[in-house]
Amino acid sequence: MSSIPKSERKHIVFIGKRNAGKSSLVNAFANQELSIVSEIAGTTTDLVSKSMELLPFGPVVLVDTAGYDDESPLGSKRIEKTRKALSMADFVLLILPANEILSLLDAAYIKFIAAEKLPFSIVITKTDLPENSLLIKQLQEHNLSFLKVNIFSAESITILRNTVSSSIPKEVENTLAGDLIKQGDVVVLVTPIDLGAPKGRLILPQVQTIRDSLDSSAITLIVKDKELRAALDVLKSPPALVICDSQAIMRVNADVPPDVKLTTFSILMARHKGDLRIFMKGVKIIDKLQNGDKVLIAEACTHHAQEDDIGKIKIPRWLNNYLKKNLQFEFASGMDFPENLNEYKLIIHCGSCMLTRKMMLSRLKQAAFQNIPIVNYGMLISYIHGAFPRAIEIFPDALDEWKSLD
Repeated sequence: MSSIPKSERKHIVFIGKRNAGKSSLVNAFANQELSIVSEIAGTTTDLVSKSMELLPFGPVVLVDTAGYDDESPLGSKRIEKTRKALSMADFVLLILPANEILSLLDAAYIKFIAAEKLPFSIVITKTDLPENSLLIKQLQEHNLSFLKVNIFSAESITILRNTVSSSIPKEVENTLAGDLIKQGDVVVLVTPIDLGAPKGRLILPQVQTIRDSLDSSAITLIVKDKELRAALDVLKSPPALVICDSQAIMRVNADVPPDVKLTTFSILMARHKGDLRIFMKGVKIIDKLQNGDKVLIAEACTHHAQEDDIGKIKIPRWLNNYLKKNLQFEFASGMDFPENLNEYKLIIHCGSCMLTRKMMLSRLKQAAFQNIPIVNYGMLISYIHGAFPRAIEIFPDALDEWKSLD
């Protein structure tokens, strides 16, 4: 369980005002000293996260946040990170000290959480202090349930853990490729080893797809792009499916027979974390881009740009060459996804393997609300290199959406 990526775990986000007792509660919940605890308000200045096993639910991530009433010079930036943490939340614990009242700011966050339909619980901390009866009255008047928690009581923390465990929404299992293959199918995974591949390892989407294939009892053949044709020649019959790295789609599309199903790791990840039908609308916008249009390229992870970086170098070059236009590109990475998207004509998003599905769906919702089309790396690369709609033909909903947009 400890090896499960954070992006595949449910996120429990702790929020509240400064010095409300968030960090102490996180430490008690995890039974570890994760966050610095101090009587000085504003000790937590950035997100602190910890993966743990929440029994009987399963793997989760605890996220401690800065106080949403931070008025320091950097307070607005810290509060922005707290709000972004809510976009990844599968469950929220809003912390209120027993000796205070429900402030207008507390009420505003409760209203926001409810409007976003995020499951949440209100936790009253610092129960060793005299209880403010007005706080209880306010919560009852607003029909808000709450749980009083003594962080020094193992029984109290166990009750909180059990409450959270039973309240996190259970989702239907969402696999990468397991529903596309069956027992005995031959699946060929084309995994180029280039500058972008971590030394001694495969990238996360490749590893997860391998596991999905093995779990489906498929016969899984892993090759580099230059060895693909030789691998296909030695097979007695064509494979049921070929999955390749997006950057290899030109060579792979030419080598794989037309009657063999083909897609990319990035497209699989886009389906796993988002909604292919929304991305289809982004693909349709590509040919309408004009000179000077601003395009946002968003990556879920943060890394130093390499010599021929896929997001910062290759995609801008490929897109400008394909359109024979001069587009303006801006870049966002990690949590730094802009709130205002109106200046962009298109968003090009990575496969989002480092984001939770909840966070990726939140970004899709944000783009749709501002009426900005968004497309996935794998879809864009497949489209401009002539592998479309072949790369999405195995996804009926996406293919129907594509045809409806003609």
